[in-house]
Amino acid sequence: MLIFTSFRGTRSQEGQEKEGFNQMASRLQLPSDDSVDLVVTHSNIKSFSAQVRFSLQTTVESAKEKLWRKCGTSVDLMRLEVYDDAGSKVCDLNDNLRPLGFYSPQNGYRLHIIDLDPSSVSSGGWLDDTSLVEKYKISEEAYNKLDRNFRKFKEKMISQNPPSGESKLPDSYMEDLCANIKVGDRCEVEPGGKRGVVKFVGQAEALGPGFWVGIQYDEPLGKHDGMVKGIRYFQCLPQHGAILRPDKVKVGDYPERDPFDEEEI
Repeated sequence: MLIFTSFRGTRSQEGQEKEGFNQMASRLQLPSDDSVDLVVTHSNIKSFSAQVRFSLQTTVESAKEKLWRKCGTSVDLMRLEVYDDAGSKVCDLNDNLRPLGFYSPQNGYRLHIIDLDPSSVSSGGWLDDTSLVEKYKISEEAYNKLDRNFRKFKEKMISQNPPSGESKLPDSYMEDLCANIKVGDRCEVEPGGKRGVVKFVGQAEALGPGFWVGIQYDEPLGKHDGMVKGIRYFQCLPQHGAILRPDKVKVGDYPERDPFDEEEI
């Protein structure tokens, strides 16, 4: 009897422990996923399509507020429709206070926004088709009177850098400006006020038609040593040479600057 009583007591204790374990497991059970991924489209913006994740516990009104931040349609003037993955309409979300889960949307369903505002910025389709947007227009006469416009800028750039094989500059371009420039002259180059000595005056076919002036700068402010595109025009130290148009060169009494002879300010 003593052994039998002890056995029954053991079985009873095991049952209590098992029941307690089941209760604890039930309390610790993770909740199931209560969110859903929906494809959002818009009545006025045909190109608008976004995949948005919603909690099934959120209200329809909260979902509208979330969508308002994405498309700009007012919450009060927004109607929502749900379509299944086959394109068939499931329902209207017509109760702002109900949770989204009440309408049982599934992953991949489409949530369609209807913009009820007749004066909405998205109405008329101009956000999709920019040809519907009224453009600013200016007459040819008014455009030509502008001090600066793209057409004048383009013409200036073409005159300074004519397309290869389609040169518009004569071979004698700026030859007259070279009349008073001789090899060995001291000079100053603008812009920048860089000083040096003239090392070359003449034509340089590799650089383009017209006349050019080669300069040996006093300081390493140049781009080469007198050789350009494989042709040697003059000889100087590396990074001391430059070849440019004569209208950038002024010859005269331009002695080499002494960097230690400048007054402090």
